Amino acid sequence: MKIPEKYRFIIELGKALHTYGIPSYKIQSYLTEVASNKGINASFMDFPTWINYAFYDDDESYNYIECVPPGSLNLGAFSRVAELSKKVINSEVDSNEISKELSIIHQKTKRVNHLYSILAYAFAAGGFGLIIGTNWTSFGFSLLTGSLVYLMVFLTSKSKYIENVFEPLSALFITVICCLIKQVFPEFNVVLTILASIIIFVPGLGITIALEEITSKNLVSGSAKLFDAIILLFKQFFGVLLGLGLMKSLMDVDLAHNIAEIPKWISFLGIPVLSITLFPVLQVRKKDMFFGALTGAISFSIIVLLSGFGILISTFIGTLTVVGASVLFGKISKTPKTVYLIQGIIILVPGSKSFMGISNTFLNSPIAGSGNIFEEVAFILMGIIGGLLFAGTFREKSSSRD
Repeated sequence: MKIPEKYRFIIELGKALHTYGIPSYKIQSYLTEVASNKGINASFMDFPTWINYAFYDDDESYNYIECVPPGSLNLGAFSRVAELSKKVINSEVDSNEISKELSIIHQKTKRVNHLYSILAYAFAAGGFGLIIGTNWTSFGFSLLTGSLVYLMVFLTSKSKYIENVFEPLSALFITVICCLIKQVFPEFNVVLTILASIIIFVPGLGITIALEEITSKNLVSGSAKLFDAIILLFKQFFGVLLGLGLMKSLMDVDLAHNIAEIPKWISFLGIPVLSITLFPVLQVRKKDMFFGALTGAISFSIIVLLSGFGILISTFIGTLTVVGASVLFGKISKTPKTVYLIQGIIILVPGSKSFMGISNTFLNSPIAGSGNIFEEVAFILMGIIGGLLFAGTFREKSSSRD
């Protein structure tokens, strides 16, 4: 059945927003505002694998359902689509030109600078290693293992099989490499380096976005994404367990001792490093990079300054501060605040804590400073969701504020 021309641009906008990993409640908000401004009576439902569009005329209604694979977060593309949406609302772009504009945006997402990406994955691993406390030997090798992870990311574009088994396979590969390094360098921190190497794929942000959607009453979409994120976490840990099981059958691997010798003040440098490495990964636009890094730095600073009040209070106030900063930076740069909000929230999310907790439970491998991991994960999640809720994030319906 042919799509009516007057609805085509809204359907294409919805598909683009879904493809670039935008939360369902925000997609529905965007599409509702665009339709309302164009005088179209419609309602929308976005789910992890399909989108339902319902359009209502005086005489008849039109319903369109499209199956779309789960999207991956791309802040650069989202920013461009948001700008296009505003142009549509302000009648600066003809509806017939939207397909061409979206095609241009999609082509830009395919342009990947492999050198920048390798450096991003390498220093994301190194930066996270600094944050959680490691030693110089582990820091140096984490740069290598982070680079090897990007090699596997590149191979996913060449092999469908590697793409399908990427999470456990990459964790298995890195675990084997780390165990071999341990045999030559006894001071090497195996578990911390494994975690640092795959930190980009640990689904802390996915869990947080899923809980955002559940809190905003998108129960089906949020529940599905939460389950997907949990399964992703276990797939990664399965790869680690398999790798350790294989290597322990061949050699002695000491997981009980983690040596942290890097000065505390140097560990703080890991935050800006980690924030900057997110730019190529999330394809952040150049004009959004400064405020994105600043939002991440503010996020971590609040956590550190208020650490004496406990992890729940510090995370809650940190989230409120990140929301306020992202709104301010969004107005200054004319960019959707979500672009900065996500970069700030990433510093708060508990994905690494979840991985550490599983490690403590299944491997009996305590990680320095880990404490009661699962309790901390719960408090961090409550602090983030509570902060977003009290900041009014879920009540906003206008895309101009997103």
